[in-house]
Amino acid sequence: MMAGRIPTDDGDLKRLCVFGGGSVPDLTARVCDRLGVKVGDAVIDAFPDGETTIKLEDDVRGRDCFIVQSTCPPVNDNLMELLIFIDSLRRASADRITAVIPYFGYARQDRKSEGRTPITAKLVANMIASAGADRVLAMDLHADQIQGFFDIPVDHLTAAPVLCRHFRELNLNNIALVSPDVGNIKTANKFAAQLGGELAVIDKRRTAGDTATAVNIIGDVKGKTVCIFDDMITTAGTATEAARLVREHGAGEVCLGATHAVFTGPAFDRLRKAELKHLVVTDTIAVTEEAKRRLGNLTILSVSDLIAEAIRRIHHHESISALFKEYSENTQRG
Repeated sequence: MMAGRIPTDDGDLKRLCVFGGGSVPDLTARVCDRLGVKVGDAVIDAFPDGETTIKLEDDVRGRDCFIVQSTCPPVNDNLMELLIFIDSLRRASADRITAVIPYFGYARQDRKSEGRTPITAKLVANMIASAGADRVLAMDLHADQIQGFFDIPVDHLTAAPVLCRHFRELNLNNIALVSPDVGNIKTANKFAAQLGGELAVIDKRRTAGDTATAVNIIGDVKGKTVCIFDDMITTAGTATEAARLVREHGAGEVCLGATHAVFTGPAFDRLRKAELKHLVVTDTIAVTEEAKRRLGNLTILSVSDLIAEAIRRIHHHESISALFKEYSENTQRG
């Protein structure tokens, strides 16, 4: 996708309105700059007891409104802010409300893994629809089936084209694409199709509720530059275990790419000890200054162009699927 603003006529600018929550203000600003519109004016405040209140300063009556908000940590605060924003837009007579959720929290709880547990991904989907959202634009959901939890249209983006373009520019040689677990094979295969190289899969055994150990690898990584891709890095346990195992099997340099930089608990220490050649994430979650300081090999890519183009296409009732076909073709040519 070309840099610069997306062509938008004056009539469109008057109808299109993009607001940003408090979780990813820099990403919202970049999206709006790409679209050639200003960030919608709203005051986000809190009562003394901690309740969130939002006052829209722009007139949104009859307008096509988008609210950009990742439900990242603090998850409950950011989720509640998104719901209140949607309710504010609905009560202000917005024509259509699209919740743009670069990172969708509660996505891990997408099924009943044992008795007497919730399916909070469905619960949150219901809450967003009940608040008044007409559609959702999300990126790299933890599980594709979460799209079906919504009773409103969902456009599901992926950061794979952005990550692929960057890794192609690194000019890595003798690549092996490694899936850190069996559930990620489909994603690894997509990256292998874009970047070339062989595909390998790690057999991961869960030894406790919060502990998993990589015990075997299916495929050849000896002497290869290994690239591991995942949708998110939280505690970094899965990714760093995978890095350890491929090194034991003779891999050379190890690179890690992920869409969502959640970075909680022991993530920083684990990632530093993993001695990764390249660590690449996107800005679906605002990366802290601490993360930038502690992870010297960290590269942050922006998905603002992708989200902005998706917003433009939704606004004009154009195909989102065609966007990824174009991105894929551009990546392969690049």
